[in-house]
Amino acid sequence: MNTTTPSLCQIKSNHASHAWNKKKRNFLSEECELLRGDMDEVEEKSKDIINFTAEKLSVDEVSQLVISPLCGAISLFVGTTRNNFEGKKVISLEYEAYLPMADNEVRKICSDIRQKWPVKHIAVFHRLGLVPVSEASVIIAVSSAHRAASLEAVTYAIDTLKAKVPIWKKEIYEESSSWKRNKECFWASNN
Repeated sequence: MNTTTPSLCQIKSNHASHAWNKKKRNFLSEECELLRGDMDEVEEKSKDIINFTAEKLSVDEVSQLVISPLCGAISLFVGTTRNNFEGKKVISLEYEAYLPMADNEVRKICSDIRQKWPVKHIAVFHRLGLVPVSEASVIIAVSSAHRAASLEAVTYAIDTLKAKVPIWKKEIYEESSSWKRNKECFWASNN
């Protein structure tokens, strides 16, 4: 006998299928909301983080500041105090800076980097005061989608910082000390 009346099993199956489709639509709707949240990350605002401090610098902390889900590369430059200079034993370095101008110059460097390379975040931390041997004097971190941009930007940042930012370094030796002229600095004479 051929009837078109659905059986109870077919009715339950259709009802379950309808309920499943509704759950599936709700799940997809929630998934779309999550994706919209991810899209907000696409519009994550770029940051320039600049810090001059007497506190010990942490490579981990500075590199964490430039992490972005949009980036596949973080490049770092870490300048440390070495234990010798021209045959003399270095005990520590001492840094001083004219902070208003130093901050302004580093902001210009960040702006220049953004004009030249597609980078996301930039962090420039420089130590002031005494910096013992093996500790970081400067940490520069840059994040970008691909490595070439962040590597080139980090190189540009340290080279330009040394050439333009008013930061002075005193080397302290076992028996004496000496303020060092930065040969890369534009205001240094070529005598």
